[in-house]
Amino acid sequence: MTDAQPGNWPGGVAAARTVTLTDLLRVPLHRIRLVAAVSALGLAAALGYVLLVPGAVTASAVVAVRPVVTDAFTPSGAAADRAVNMNVESGIATGTDVVQRLAEAGGRDPRDVRDALDVEVPAGGQILRFTYSAGTAESAVDSVNLAAQSYLDVRRAMYERQREEMLRSYDESIEKVAAQQTALQRRVANASGGARDAAVAELAGVNNQLTQLSSARTEIAAVDVNPGWVTQSAERALVRSGGRGPLYVVAGVLGGVLLGIVLAFAWESMDRRTRSVDDGRDATGLPLLGTVRGRGLRGRRTAVDADIRYVAMAIAERVREPARVALLTTREDQSSLTAGLAVALAATGRDVYVADDSGRLDRLRATVMTDRGRLPAAVNPARPVIPKPRPDGSGSVDDITEQITVRRPSPRPAAARVPADPEATMMLPRMASGAPASGQSSVAERADEVPVGAGTVRFGTWRQRAAQGTVLFNAPPAEADERGVAAARQGTAVVVIEQDRTRQDDLRRLAERLRAAGVAPLGFILTRSGRG
Repeated sequence: MTDAQPGNWPGGVAAARTVTLTDLLRVPLHRIRLVAAVSALGLAAALGYVLLVPGAVTASAVVAVRPVVTDAFTPSGAAADRAVNMNVESGIATGTDVVQRLAEAGGRDPRDVRDALDVEVPAGGQILRFTYSAGTAESAVDSVNLAAQSYLDVRRAMYERQREEMLRSYDESIEKVAAQQTALQRRVANASGGARDAAVAELAGVNNQLTQLSSARTEIAAVDVNPGWVTQSAERALVRSGGRGPLYVVAGVLGGVLLGIVLAFAWESMDRRTRSVDDGRDATGLPLLGTVRGRGLRGRRTAVDADIRYVAMAIAERVREPARVALLTTREDQSSLTAGLAVALAATGRDVYVADDSGRLDRLRATVMTDRGRLPAAVNPARPVIPKPRPDGSGSVDDITEQITVRRPSPRPAAARVPADPEATMMLPRMASGAPASGQSSVAERADEVPVGAGTVRFGTWRQRAAQGTVLFNAPPAEADERGVAAARQGTAVVVIEQDRTRQDDLRRLAERLRAAGVAPLGFILTRSGRG
């Protein structure tokens, strides 16, 4: 072999590549189907919740809290008896007594009532805003009004109990003082002289004390224990529904997108694919021979012919005839790329032999014929630039592009004449019995040879490869077959990487196998069209 030997495998560690925002966005974009599926699930869950779960109806009522004072009509500024501890009032409003009354009235569990009831205390005010959420407007209105009234009843009962205790204490004190007054009156009636005067003075003090106790008791008994009043009752016209259906839908979609992105990165970490040239270079340590782009719709994309010709020039620059080049992949099929490279190399005057041992020769031949038809007319003998002139010299501009009709050879030899007598014996010329050294007839060899430009493309197996020219071996996937690496040991190799499909683990394993087998590949090709 006279192939030009490429450089050795890189021995040093490659510099760490900076991860850009584009690299981060590339993962969810290439896993867009997973992200879209998870987003659709989030949307379906949100719609199911909005449509199946009944929306909550909220009603509110406002209670003004007033302090309990002895004289409600005498302004006393910011006195202590005029202040109300709203934190205490809020605790009473959501306490056990109020919740228990609501639970008994509605037949609900106290825990559900506690979750549905909410009391707000505006800053700087002495009001309580009761809010209750229920499934229907009637239930919400009745429950919130009952909660407000229950708070007032509970608070009034507490004040009344305090007043009763105070009145009982005053009554006991008055009874004791009255007993002392009776005893002193008897002393005054029975005493004389100085003892009488002392008893009268003591009786005056007891009378004064009794008067003060009676006055204080009167004030306590006259206290208004009303803790406040309902300033705004709940009505059906004032209730508001949840109104969070669109919010739930948006939250479901956003949550699905975020979860899909997380799953995309998790999947990418377990199944790394080759996304760019840098990924291929990092995984193989080989130089880039070229990038083959694709055009057309997904699933029907065809490679750009100019890109294949650029890759063919890069390969031709690195090898000298006779050359044996094995096109290697990990799991993909590179038949279309092999045929395209064969056409591009043959168009420059090379004799190319396409070898395949996996039963893909028919497809390779059909692809070569298709690619040859797309060659420019200057290098494609099947598309002549100058049409054949007509015998009469006439013609039009439209006839310039008319194809030349190729006359098929006659099935009868030219030297054989058909005798007039039908009973006569027809003599056929003797055919040469010799066979070519290759073991195949020259007719079969010419039939399997496709002229492309100044060169030719032939097809066969690796064992039948030609000794001259350029041999392109369409190797089977290296993950399941070692014949590609074995063929590369007799020449060189080109690694074909398909973007977004070739796994980086498989690619590293192929590079390690080539290195262990002593093969120094020319480089790698990155395809973006599904060809290979």
